[in-house]
Amino acid sequence: MLYAARMDDAQLTLDLDGWEGPLDLLLSLARAQRVDLRTISILSLVEQYLAYVDDAHTLKLELAADYLVMAAWLAYLKSALLLPRDPSVEPDPDDLARRLQHRLERLDAMREAGARLMACDRTGRDVFVRGAPEGLRTVRKAIWTAEIFDLIAAYGRVSGRTRPVMHVVVDREVMTLEAALERVSMMVGERLDWSRIEAFLPASAVAPGAERFRRSALASSFVAALELARQGRVELRQAAPFAPLYLRATPA
Repeated sequence: MLYAARMDDAQLTLDLDGWEGPLDLLLSLARAQRVDLRTISILSLVEQYLAYVDDAHTLKLELAADYLVMAAWLAYLKSALLLPRDPSVEPDPDDLARRLQHRLERLDAMREAGARLMACDRTGRDVFVRGAPEGLRTVRKAIWTAEIFDLIAAYGRVSGRTRPVMHVVVDREVMTLEAALERVSMMVGERLDWSRIEAFLPASAVAPGAERFRRSALASSFVAALELARQGRVELRQAAPFAPLYLRATPA
C-alpha cells in the first residue's frame, strides 16, 4: 500500500508498507538489521522521494541531496539482501552503511563549521575599518659583515675620490709641423732627383735611441710633403701601397 509523503519541517517522512517515519531513521535501523528491508517497496520510496523533490522550491537543496544519497544507499542495502553476495567482489553492506554514516557526520561537521564561519563579523557589514589608516611602520636594522680587505678597499676608494689630483705633462721631444715644413721645403730645392722622405729627417731623428722622435719627425715630414704637393712645389711618387714614398722639386 502506498501513501503520500508528508512534509513536516522540511523532513522527508515515508509511509510505506512495513515502515512509517523519517528516512534517516529507516536507514539507521536497516543498518542495525532491526528492520526487514524485504518488506520495503523501493518503487514506493522512489515515488515519495520524487513528490518530495517537486516541493524543492520551498526546501533547501542540500537537504534534498542528502535524502537522495540516503535513499540510494537504502536501495543498495536491499539489493544486497536480495541478491547472493560474493565477498571477493562486493564489500559488506554493513561496512558500507558505516562508511555512509561516517561521511554524513563529516558533512554535517563541515556544514556546521561553514555556518560558524559565515556568522562571524564581516568587514564592511558588521565592523568597519578606520577612515584614515596609519599604515605599518617598517623598522630596518642593518647588519654589516666585512673583512679587513673590504674595509681597506672601501677606504681606498673614498680616499681616491677626495685626494687632490695633480696633472703633470711630460715634456716629449717632437718635431712640429712648421719645423718639418721649413726643413722639407729648404732641402727639396737642393735635390734634383727623386729622394725618399726619410732623407729629409734631421740627424737627431735617426740616432740610436731616438725612435719616438723619429716617428714624430717622419709624420710631420709626411704632412709637410703633402702640403707642398698641394701648393705645386713638389711631386710625390709611390710604387705601391705601403711602399717607400719619394718626392722631388717640381721642374720649372
